[in-house]
Amino acid sequence: MQNPFSNPAFDMASLTTAINVIPNRYGLIGQLGLFAPKPVRTRTVLVEEYAGRLTLLPTRPVGSPGTTAQAGKRKVRSFIVPHIPHDDVVMPEEVQGLRAFGSETEMESLSTVMARHLADMRNKHAITLEHLRMGALKGQVLDADGSTLIDLFAEYGLTQTVVPFELTNAASNVKKKCYDVLRGIEDNLLGEVMTGVVVLCSPEFFDALTTHPKVEAAYARWQEGAILINDNRGGFQFAGITFREYRGQVSTPDGTVRRFIAAGQAHAFPVGTLDTFATYFAPADFNETVNTLGQELYAKQEPREFDRGTAVHTQSNPLPMCHRPAVLVKLTV
Repeated sequence: MQNPFSNPAFDMASLTTAINVIPNRYGLIGQLGLFAPKPVRTRTVLVEEYAGRLTLLPTRPVGSPGTTAQAGKRKVRSFIVPHIPHDDVVMPEEVQGLRAFGSETEMESLSTVMARHLADMRNKHAITLEHLRMGALKGQVLDADGSTLIDLFAEYGLTQTVVPFELTNAASNVKKKCYDVLRGIEDNLLGEVMTGVVVLCSPEFFDALTTHPKVEAAYARWQEGAILINDNRGGFQFAGITFREYRGQVSTPDGTVRRFIAAGQAHAFPVGTLDTFATYFAPADFNETVNTLGQELYAKQEPREFDRGTAVHTQSNPLPMCHRPAVLVKLTV
């Protein structure tokens, strides 16, 4: 008897297309559009830092030679793209007794079974990518067990800027703290542009900020105090910064629940940049994908031993990257 999944509709190219078409239902950071996808052909990404300088040009007499431009310093850093495989199994019981006629054809029913597995696997890859991207916004990309994959501040020889907002102090100048965040990011753009600054906050930080007397007073005078009666956790602006509550969390393989943002903290970053953020996608380790541009996700299936079900393999090879870690600012209550 022929394996029903031997149909070309379930080959590597078809399944890979299918899993990439499934909508990603998880990921505020993905919705912000920060990390532009950049497919690469290799498992290693080289990030070149080019620090140009803006200098004043002196006046010279007419006919005299001009000043000579000085080239900026270049430095190349190498990063290994993480490899994230995930496997599942379609058991014979799941396709046994499928109707071959009527409301669904046999092929449509098999596709439904496979699509259900691919959707579940896609969701796991989606939350994993969100976790990696949040790490890139914090300056430390972490693995599922909490170990550090990439420490951007160590790689670039930087120390992260931390701005204590002192929100437990009613006299704290919150607006001045916001300006400190904005100025710190603007000073470290190094020729890059931005359209604004977003801060993703833990619930504790968000509550302390929105209930601070000076913040409440400012919004009471602006918009007739709407902040006191509306749910503004989806984002509100204060002193030129958009604050958003972010409650992302994941369950680790050992069952531990890890929050993306620690209690009492928040993380600021610029938006509307050109190339400060990117997600590099490397190709899968299949024969068919050698020297091809990487895709976000790959899927492949093959019969299990003695044809006892069908093994489904998915993998993603993403590297979320912040090319200017100095613009990542941490805020504390």
